[in-house]
Amino acid sequence: MKIIVGSKNPNKVEAVREVFTELSPNDLEVVGIEVDSNINDQPITMEETIQGAINRAKNAYQDCDFSVGIEGGLMEVPHSKSGYMQFEACVLFDGSDCYLGLTGLFAIPTHIIETIKKEGINLSHAFLKHGHTDSEYIGHDQGVIGIFTKGKINRKEFTKQAVEMMLIHFNNKEIFEM
Repeated sequence: MKIIVGSKNPNKVEAVREVFTELSPNDLEVVGIEVDSNINDQPITMEETIQGAINRAKNAYQDCDFSVGIEGGLMEVPHSKSGYMQFEACVLFDGSDCYLGLTGLFAIPTHIIETIKKEGINLSHAFLKHGHTDSEYIGHDQGVIGIFTKGKINRKEFTKQAVEMMLIHFNNKEIFEM
């Protein structure tokens, strides 16, 4: 089985590889390629984030059994301190249908949200700008989730949650089609 991930981010590629290795340990090939998400660099709605994952999955579909798009984004959440929380969307595309999974949510500080909105930069760059990380691409390292959980949950583990949630729909198609 060949799966193409619409990103070269090692956390996204490894999350897909680890989850699918559990399902299909033999004859599995997972490859990451750069594709365009066709959305803003930092999505700030659930709809835009999911659309980015769909676009990545569809743009990566070439000479494979499945393609996967993973997009991290922000969404408005009532009663959260800053009004926004972070999550990830995972979409598997089989050439005709898309299957969606989401992670849980975690809070993002107000000063980070304000910087993202004012300057049009992404979450990684906002964390770098405010001195919360030395990594320009925190999402390729431990991720913001790794900073906040002090390493208890890293970006790859967080991303695996979205992949696992996507498989609920994919592995139970007959129930969803009732």
